[in-house]
Amino acid sequence: MGNEELMRKLEEKIRNCQKCPLGQLRTNAVPGAGSYDAKVMFVGEAPGYWEDQKGLPFVGRAGKVLDELLEMIGLRREEVYITNIVKCRPPENRDPTEEEIRTCSPYLDRQIDIIRPKVIVPLGRHSMGYILRKFGFEPEPISKIHGKTFEAHTLFGKIIVMPSYHPAAALYRPQIREELRKDFMKLKELIGSSP
Repeated sequence: MGNEELMRKLEEKIRNCQKCPLGQLRTNAVPGAGSYDAKVMFVGEAPGYWEDQKGLPFVGRAGKVLDELLEMIGLRREEVYITNIVKCRPPENRDPTEEEIRTCSPYLDRQIDIIRPKVIVPLGRHSMGYILRKFGFEPEPISKIHGKTFEAHTLFGKIIVMPSYHPAAALYRPQIREELRKDFMKLKELIGSSP
């Protein structure tokens, strides 16, 4: 079965999921979007209001920041894969709980296994914490390790993990926008050097 078929089946499962109470509250689940053969995967935390309305990741104001950053390094959304750890919107855009992350993360694990990206960029501290622990690293404060690279070894080869800030943080803090720009320039180098 090809990537496309596997991902379509998985997305269908996510859209119908009722494994946690968020399933009752959502308008739409947000499986993810982009290329199923992406070299680079971005993982946010959970959908917000606009994502829940449209069933697509990063389509609100934070999504515009992400689009600008991608454009800056010559990438289009269609070439990368964008998703979240938690696939349904938590009420009032609160942070996802440990329980919600635990219940929903097998979907993300499966997406990583199917897409087999070369680089994963966790956006925000919840995403960073989950991805780093998954690959056996100890998370530190995001202010300390954003833009750093971690080399993870998987059954299908090496994955570079490079945590960064969540684009939503850049909406209110120009300093974070600057840090995000620097991190994305590093990402550009990483992609350039990966075979």
